[in-house]
Amino acid sequence: MPPLCPRPGRHLFLLLALLLPWPSPARAPVPPGPAAALLQALGLRDAPQGAPTLRPVPPVMWRLFRRRDPQETRSGLRRTPPGATLQPCHVEELGVAGNIVRHIPDRGAAARPPEPASAAAQCPEWAVVFDLSAVEPAERPSRARLELRFAAAAAAAAPASGWELSVARAGEAAGPDPGAVLLRQAVPALESPVRAELLGAAWAPNASVPRSLRLALALRPRAPAACARLAEASLLLVTLDPRLCHPLARPRRKAEPVAGGGLGGACRARRLYVSFREVGWHRWVIAPRGFLANYCQGQCALPAALSGPGGPPALNHAVLRALMHAATPRAGGLPCCVPARLSPISMLFFDNSDNVVLRHYEDMVVDECGCR
Repeated sequence: MPPLCPRPGRHLFLLLALLLPWPSPARAPVPPGPAAALLQALGLRDAPQGAPTLRPVPPVMWRLFRRRDPQETRSGLRRTPPGATLQPCHVEELGVAGNIVRHIPDRGAAARPPEPASAAAQCPEWAVVFDLSAVEPAERPSRARLELRFAAAAAAAAPASGWELSVARAGEAAGPDPGAVLLRQAVPALESPVRAELLGAAWAPNASVPRSLRLALALRPRAPAACARLAEASLLLVTLDPRLCHPLARPRRKAEPVAGGGLGGACRARRLYVSFREVGWHRWVIAPRGFLANYCQGQCALPAALSGPGGPPALNHAVLRALMHAATPRAGGLPCCVPARLSPISMLFFDNSDNVVLRHYEDMVVDECGCR
């Protein structure tokens, strides 16, 4: 019996069913099955249920998203110069290899006691904690940028000779309890965020990312002055997962809307918009609000089985099947209209640890269809 082609759009309905949230307790583990496999492909161990902790999305994450997202290109917001080609698995704005960017907040801020007024010689030290448990073992770090923001009063009263920042490992107990100093860095002023690269200092560049990172920070003026007050600490972590690297697809073709509900017309990509609100992901997906997934539909009889100008090359097997079907319809079925080229999308979302994550997902958009 000849193989049957799947009904057009059937795989998309299955995908949408898998995307629907499970009626389980908040952030309960997902049982083994297709939904767990899908979440694992998205880098999530379990389904985020309910709204994450609301906090502003860092501007750097918006800039990186708008640079990559094709929908931002159409709206005129993309930061890539016209004619420029984005390299796969590379974060151009940061100048490093990577396909996953995480903005990780300091988890130790809530446990820090209020800072008393101190003399310059007795400036306090701060313990900061970054939860890195969401990073998978296959990921390799390419940038780990510590970013510190200080209170406006300290920035206005900065000494002319500047400050010195020291970063050391902190013990597991409460409090800084500094160990070996990882790096020292001169800081001329505090008006803008203070940044320090930890890769190569906190851990080796070719090593796996630790599950947690505890640091003891100290900022001391080089001349008598009031102590600074730490307002916010965060970590910008860029990693490369080689399993997710694919060459960039060709420029996307415009999918045609479906004319009626039949299967008439040649095999081609048809328009389908997936809304994250409709599938229940809008509580934790920041951007985009949805994307054009598209799907394949159409006939694969001759001459439709032959590729048109500029389309994907027709497989000899598909052409032979179409010829056999035209000569003797009972000898075999027609080829199937299936995706011939897919392209990625970028998503900005909150993960299970309430980190802001930018991730590139391959094979999410049907650009071209062919008879196979």
